[in-house]
Amino acid sequence: MLNYSIKNTIKPISIIGLISVLSACGGGDYTYIGTPEPEIPTPIAPPVVATPVPSFDDDGVLSANIRWTDYGVPHIKADNLESMSYGVGYAFAKDNICVLADQIIKYNSQRAKYYGPDLVPASGDSEHLINDFGFLTLGIRAHAEQNINALSANSQALLSGYAQGYNKYLADTGVANIDAACANMPWVQPISNIDMMTYSLGIALLPGAANFLGPMFLAAPPGESFAPYAQNVAANNYVVNAKPVITMPEKNPSDLGSNGWGLGKDKTENGKGMVLANPHFPHTGNLRFWQFHITIPDHLNVMGGSLTGVPGVVNIGFNENVAWTHTFSSAEHFVVYQLTLNPNDAAQMSQVIDGTNRLITSKEISIDVAVAPGQTIKLSKMTYATHHGPMVVVPGSFEWGPGGNAFAIKDANLGNVDIIDHWLAMNLAGNIAEFKQAFKDYDGVIFNNTMSADSEGNVFYIDDSTVPNLTASAINEMTTNPLLIGAKQAAGFTILPGFLSAFDFERAVPYENAPQYSGTDYVQNSNDSYWLTNINAPITGVSPLYGDVDNQQSLRSRMAHKLLVDAAGSDGLFNPTEVEQALFSNRNYLAENILTELLAICQAQGSTAVTVGAENVDISAGCTALSLWDGTMNKDSSSAHLFREFAFLFDKNPQWLNNFNVENATSTPNGLMNNNTTLEQFAQAILNVESAGLALDATLGSVQFVERSLPDGSASGVKIPWAGAHNIEGGFNVFSTRTGNDGSLIPRHVYPAQNSDSILSAEGSGYHINYGSSWMTVVNFTDEGPVARGLLSYSQSSEYGSDHNLDQSLLYSQQPQLRPLRFTEADIEANKVTEMTISSAPE
Repeated sequence: MLNYSIKNTIKPISIIGLISVLSACGGGDYTYIGTPEPEIPTPIAPPVVATPVPSFDDDGVLSANIRWTDYGVPHIKADNLESMSYGVGYAFAKDNICVLADQIIKYNSQRAKYYGPDLVPASGDSEHLINDFGFLTLGIRAHAEQNINALSANSQALLSGYAQGYNKYLADTGVANIDAACANMPWVQPISNIDMMTYSLGIALLPGAANFLGPMFLAAPPGESFAPYAQNVAANNYVVNAKPVITMPEKNPSDLGSNGWGLGKDKTENGKGMVLANPHFPHTGNLRFWQFHITIPDHLNVMGGSLTGVPGVVNIGFNENVAWTHTFSSAEHFVVYQLTLNPNDAAQMSQVIDGTNRLITSKEISIDVAVAPGQTIKLSKMTYATHHGPMVVVPGSFEWGPGGNAFAIKDANLGNVDIIDHWLAMNLAGNIAEFKQAFKDYDGVIFNNTMSADSEGNVFYIDDSTVPNLTASAINEMTTNPLLIGAKQAAGFTILPGFLSAFDFERAVPYENAPQYSGTDYVQNSNDSYWLTNINAPITGVSPLYGDVDNQQSLRSRMAHKLLVDAAGSDGLFNPTEVEQALFSNRNYLAENILTELLAICQAQGSTAVTVGAENVDISAGCTALSLWDGTMNKDSSSAHLFREFAFLFDKNPQWLNNFNVENATSTPNGLMNNNTTLEQFAQAILNVESAGLALDATLGSVQFVERSLPDGSASGVKIPWAGAHNIEGGFNVFSTRTGNDGSLIPRHVYPAQNSDSILSAEGSGYHINYGSSWMTVVNFTDEGPVARGLLSYSQSSEYGSDHNLDQSLLYSQQPQLRPLRFTEADIEANKVTEMTISSAPE
């Protein structure tokens, strides 16, 4: 079991063993034996910029022109970064003010102030206490306050302008007249540049420390209570009902994923670059994308999409000469350290590092907590940390005290102030060389792979997400010591001993040691590791924290490799239409591999019953229905849902005929075993469909749908048919449903799955889509400049009933397709719907 293996993998005897081994080898002077590190290229001098982009407005009066074209896309023009971001903040708030307002109180540790201690009132789940005390423990607000003036002028300008633009929209509209989901809420208030920086620092922790807020909440030395306590005598009658259930954190609890291609001149018909962006992110909550276009004449002209609250810069997009996209990296961004407590310290408040005693520090932190309408009290608790970072406790796994051990987490993204400057540098890049320079100068791409192409047909891939720069000693030990290997397999992330400084890290892996590839053919990623970015040039020899090599690929990654080979037409070269068709082909990799065999197996079974548990199932009707399926996940595909249910069961217990072979990594394992398990899985799939009240031969569009929530979080009742595959079956254009926390407290409805075998909901009568392909674009460079098509599948605005809450969704539902992106001045003017100029000058 997980808890047992971790406790017994990192127990004190393992540390003694490590000390012996390290002593025998000269005090830990290990050398990592593996593929040699890549040769460090000769640095490319950054281009000389005669006139840097202006940061602040020169007269203190911000002004931005905003033109909205079809589908509610804003095109913001200004003379400087501060004014430009002012326009972006205004336009974003117009579409999604509730989402960002919710996130500001989240990262400012104010959830309990407005919502009380629990997510489920009076349950003792302590979710809001955990959030608020957790981010206070991490100190992101304090870091923002202390470091805001040390940021670059560009970052300061963008943060300031965005906050002022958001505030102008709120002031102009009035809190009573904004989106009904948060209208008149006391937590919707003007924000500051410090609020925006705090938010940025919090987002950086999403793949790491932000998933350990619960373990931080439980952290307390033996004999001490983790529970908060009332701060003053008047509040002492308040009983803190803290009964949180804390389990082992995950690196990627939301299962974030994406596809991305960068095609070079050797892979395109016109010999120029092309980029496909296909992020798979939640359709609700704090990770929504939003499309916009920003221009500062003679300096900046960028169009694309960014996540909620990104102040002015484009995360995934293009300018006149470079296009880029991102996928969620398989890399690790933190390390959990197992501390060796000082055996002579009865309080167990110190550890031993390199034979020297180091104190575990404590600090009292306090938050406001709502206890009745209009009434708050102040609760406090102790938080504990070492120089590694906050202490963490997970019952049964990471304990403080037993065996003389304790645990702390160190996140490489904590305090990352490069985020805004890094993306701005990408936005400003004029070619691949300048694009690369952004990664040499900054380390702010916090958890992403990057694929890019330029107008000359060059491509570049890098995983320069923020990864701990471990020493050779640490890398050697974590890759050879069976105890540490076992601990990582059990926990899902790296656990290292803290008793030697040689296992510590001080910074992120530098640019030259990150996995990367440059060429003129292609780069791609579908969330498997960097290893097979380009099938003809596998990447090896980098830190194991970036992910695996020689590993079995996901079905979606295999689909991506297959599309790169067979979707380009007879000439083997892509044009933008073929790339878009590849995205929306809605092919199903698992079906292409085993459907013929599955049909043969079920047809041979005939009407002879298959026993599943206590039921005898006649699978013949299901077999007949499946024979009608066209093998794709389009709206009119009959019985596609039946195969999906089989795919979910197959994924839990694969019945591959041929095993994985690293020499054929993109095509193995393959084939289907003809056995009782395969028959039982198909029979169970039939039961799943029937128990949900669905016909076996129903079309996918009748069972897979998008449905908006009303402002109060109830279902709107309007179900929009939806095409698209699922990751489980090896789709490329994938969609799914997420019933858990979407990172926000904005009310929404979900339909629970009928069982743990799939996401099919009997209550919802199908698959309620709220996750998957979101900001989809194909950017093609031509002699006349970039020509782009794109779609934001869930539309620009999260406000129910607004003009742009559903328009792009209806376009996709009609037929999966992209739409023209209005990048040129002539195209913007020809499709302009409305225009306004906003100013910070007193009226």
